[in-house]
Amino acid sequence: MKAEERKEFFKPIVVLVTICLVISAALAFTNNMTAPVIQAEKQAEADAARQEVLPEADGFEEMTLTGLPETVTAVYKASNGVGYVFMLTAKGYGGDMELICAIGSDGKLVNCETLSHSETSGLGSKTADEPFRSQFVGKDSSLDGVDTISGATISSKAYIGAIRDAFTAYELAKEADA
Repeated sequence: MKAEERKEFFKPIVVLVTICLVISAALAFTNNMTAPVIQAEKQAEADAARQEVLPEADGFEEMTLTGLPETVTAVYKASNGVGYVFMLTAKGYGGDMELICAIGSDGKLVNCETLSHSETSGLGSKTADEPFRSQFVGKDSSLDGVDTISGATISSKAYIGAIRDAFTAYELAKEADA
């Protein structure tokens, strides 16, 4: 191969590698600049969700507890002692359901919300709707009077099971605070 042929062969390779390096550096710079903003936004969304289910709280402290049920992913204690907030992930018919619920210091469920789900529209998705969720408000760990959704038994049982696990975590949180 002659010198001129080598130059013609390697020139496009060098240009493409240079372009890739410049683009990669630009992407790394952009990611570095936006990552803290994205993290702050996620934190603000999480704080707002906790405040929505336990509005009497003046702030939250994450608790580190051992022996939590599998569905409980995080536990937060209200700074002013009005209750606890539980992040839950249940396996529904369509996949994972991410839930958040608050239990007051009196041991009764204050509120619960569905953060995300992939349940079947019109069936399992009804677990995220108000008629289903509102039946939990004011209930204690017995969950007396809570019904499943006809046609969406797997999804609603998973939801109810996650709420039961929140009550288990509530007892662990109370013990840790004592």
